[in-house]
Amino acid sequence: MKQPRTFGELKQSGYTIRSVKDEIRSNLIRKLQKNEPLFPGIVGYETTVIPALVNAILAKHDIILLGLRGQAKTRLIRALPSLLDETIPVIKGSEINDDPFNPVSKYGADQLEKYGDGTEIEWIGRAQRFSEKLATPDVTIADLIGDIDPIKAATQRLHYSHEGAIHFGLIPRSNRGIFAINELPDLQPRIQVGLFNILEEKDVQIRGFNIRIPLDVFLVFTANPEDYTNRGSIITPLKDRIDSQILTHYPRSVEDAIEITEQEAWVERDGRQVHMPYYFREIIENIAFEARKSEFVDQKSGVSARLTIAAMENLVSNAERRAIVLNEQHIVPRMCDLPHALPGVTGKVELVFEGEQEGSLKVGKALIGKATREVFRKYFPDPLQKRKRPAQGQGQEPKDTSEYAPIVHWFESGNAVQVADDMPFTAYFAELNRIPALYDITRKYFSLDAQNQHGLASAMEFVLDGLHQNSKIAKDEVDHVTLYKDMVGSIFSNKGKLEDYD
Repeated sequence: MKQPRTFGELKQSGYTIRSVKDEIRSNLIRKLQKNEPLFPGIVGYETTVIPALVNAILAKHDIILLGLRGQAKTRLIRALPSLLDETIPVIKGSEINDDPFNPVSKYGADQLEKYGDGTEIEWIGRAQRFSEKLATPDVTIADLIGDIDPIKAATQRLHYSHEGAIHFGLIPRSNRGIFAINELPDLQPRIQVGLFNILEEKDVQIRGFNIRIPLDVFLVFTANPEDYTNRGSIITPLKDRIDSQILTHYPRSVEDAIEITEQEAWVERDGRQVHMPYYFREIIENIAFEARKSEFVDQKSGVSARLTIAAMENLVSNAERRAIVLNEQHIVPRMCDLPHALPGVTGKVELVFEGEQEGSLKVGKALIGKATREVFRKYFPDPLQKRKRPAQGQGQEPKDTSEYAPIVHWFESGNAVQVADDMPFTAYFAELNRIPALYDITRKYFSLDAQNQHGLASAMEFVLDGLHQNSKIAKDEVDHVTLYKDMVGSIFSNKGKLEDYD
């Protein structure tokens, strides 16, 4: 159907104008009735944040999303334009999207008065009706609301008190649309005061003009908790005027966290097949879960979902680097690749004083270790639950009959294995196969195809690292070369250094 191009045609078409909040509410109701997805790509908020947001929209509220960094606040507000109509009519040339039936600017009123039903109409889409501003200390009232434009006044020979001399800010230009301010506490208090009228009286006043311009805007804000930002706070009268405060949160399950990382991380690499064992995904996510409860990490700062995304990409990149150098076609991460994920971890956690004393690398390695131990116990029996059988003769110690006993005994006999992130696969697999029972235990608890030797080899090292994290064997790491050896021997002697096993 051809869209009307003049005000007269628009009236004849029977088109009715709705306020932006009524429009969003109506489209939301339609989606709910049809059971359509409301905010694709938003994971883990199905029973918490999204119901609260839906309620706020149904109530026609302005809202603020309050939560720590990396909780998808910005992604959520950028999904709101999907609830707008595909297009709406405005008076052509209007800076503030004037409604043809009820223009609020002098330009719009003049156009209707001059041309009447012949006033030209243009149609704007959803993208043109969404504006976003990152709050910074240098933002001014002129940026958000507007100011007198002396050049405009001089060019059109207007007095400074003339309405036509106004230069509209971002919020008036978002009239009949959505305007979002990210990190609201960063706005200076005197600038926050300028938002009072917009939220309560739904109008703006520029430079003390007697005229007030009524606006139709859906306002959305985001903020971190005040005790984190320290750069400022939301003044109490402004908080009082924001209708709904919605609290966001981090993923509450590892499965949700994995889905988010799969959605956001770039792991598909050109020309080579990437095989990512699921337990690696779990380890990466558990690093963040461990960090969010670590005594060395500032919990007020939060641990962003970007940590796991960056860590996953670094992990895959190291496996890709090995494949490129060794001309191998399969990209399969190994446990000895995990230290290369540290650059994606250390820069994304804020440490408390005790953590700073330990050092970011040490804290990062400890988080990886705890995550590995947590995931290992999901797949394998707990190595700390020993099963012993009675000794055959008097004076003899009961023997450990756990499934890990042959592996631990092999290391106690003075043996060791050395693996590196740059080893060719054949050498890597052969080194791990030296350990008795390791292959059988791995196959027993992992449903791996015997033909999938790359995945099997990585899983075998996972068993070794799990035993280390449970203090059954020792591990040394020097220049991304990993040595697994006897725990007791490593404590009481200097034997077992990396150079002894070249």
